[in-house]
Amino acid sequence: MPYPTLVACRHCDALFRRPRLLPGGQTACCSRCGSTLYRESAAQLDSLCAITVAALVTFIIAQAFPIIELDANGITSESSLIGALAVLWSQGMYAVASLVFCATVLFPLVEIVALLYLLLPIRRGIVPPGFRHVMHVIGFVRPWGMLEVFMVGILVAIVKLVSISRVMPQTALFAFAALTLMLTVVAMFDFRRLWEIADSLRAPLIGGDNDPGHYAPKLRSTRDSSAEGADGVAGHVTAKDAGLACCHVCGQLESRQLLARTPRKSHKQHKPRCTRCHAPMHLRRPDSLRRTWAFLSAAAILYIPANVLPIMNTATLAHDRGDTILSGIVHFWLTGEWLIASIVFIASIMVPMLKISALALLALTSQRRSRWRTAERTTLYRVVEVIGRWSMLDIFVIALTVALVRFGTFGTVTAGPGAIAFGAVVILTMLASMQFDPRLIWDPVSRAAPVAEEPSQYTMEHPHD
Repeated sequence: MPYPTLVACRHCDALFRRPRLLPGGQTACCSRCGSTLYRESAAQLDSLCAITVAALVTFIIAQAFPIIELDANGITSESSLIGALAVLWSQGMYAVASLVFCATVLFPLVEIVALLYLLLPIRRGIVPPGFRHVMHVIGFVRPWGMLEVFMVGILVAIVKLVSISRVMPQTALFAFAALTLMLTVVAMFDFRRLWEIADSLRAPLIGGDNDPGHYAPKLRSTRDSSAEGADGVAGHVTAKDAGLACCHVCGQLESRQLLARTPRKSHKQHKPRCTRCHAPMHLRRPDSLRRTWAFLSAAAILYIPANVLPIMNTATLAHDRGDTILSGIVHFWLTGEWLIASIVFIASIMVPMLKISALALLALTSQRRSRWRTAERTTLYRVVEVIGRWSMLDIFVIALTVALVRFGTFGTVTAGPGAIAFGAVVILTMLASMQFDPRLIWDPVSRAAPVAEEPSQYTMEHPHD
């Protein structure tokens, strides 16, 4: 049985009663760990659909035209994003080319097209065929689309190339800037709302008197600090304690007892699935810590060659040298580009190292079932989720530089083996953060509170009081 009037925090598993209406533009936050539960976007479906259509047109323009043009003593060179990918592929850097292609072309395009496939019929009151499959695709590709990081990479590449040639911006540069703004607006929309809209178009779901939402604390809005919530960390009811399992895809809560009665299939235990999106359901991510440690170990090993091996090779009439990430940062610093040097240092050196260290701390403390600073550790995990993708900055700078600096015998830039190792570090750390289940941070605290199978055994605020 689903419980549409309830929402569980995906970071600490705290259970809340969801109000029927949250004013547009407001955000509901967990009063236990501070994570965002859901938000009501001020943008209507018509506006969202219009922005998505504009984003698709802008995306095509950004891919079809050159980004920037170089002029070095009468020798010109220009390249589009597709041209940069072709150059990387021709140099045998298949892994780097594939990584850049997926992050800047394939995944953003799939997300835009999938959104249009859903939004156009839904705004007319029709649920399109294959709705849940398309929503699963959006959920998969969204973390890997990195156009905003690529836009910053373009700016860093321009600053880097100004010292060797005259740089002239082209059509695609402005298209990428506009596309980044459009996708930022689209990303502000909580796409779990589409599940609820689809449910309302199919059949309205109304919680009855037996809905455990009657016994969950009120949500706290970021704009309403006077709203009440449960006091004390141990006083919160979690979905697990209430006998509910939360779907990690659509956020729907299901009865754990109902899932336990799932029939066997072909003499093997059939995985319980969400009744709304059909995704496999589990109380906690299976083998979360083991997989996190595996990805972290691989990332830590590759972090050394990523910084030691040359990430880019420059060949001119005067010299032929290989540049590591650190040597590139030193070059920016010595030429007076202190801001760019700081950005590259933070994104390429500090962020991967801090992300590996932070995830190792989270995995170790969760494995030891520590109750030390649970709220702060959850905040640390949210920071890791946000900043991890920005380490791709150096890979995008390399792709553009390799494609543009091709002046024959006068100068050529090629990608080095360090680029492959660095790209692998970024992917592995992102996979590690995705595999880690932050609810493990709060499980030792939750068990300190009285645990009951029925949520009615908790003394919580009743909605009719």
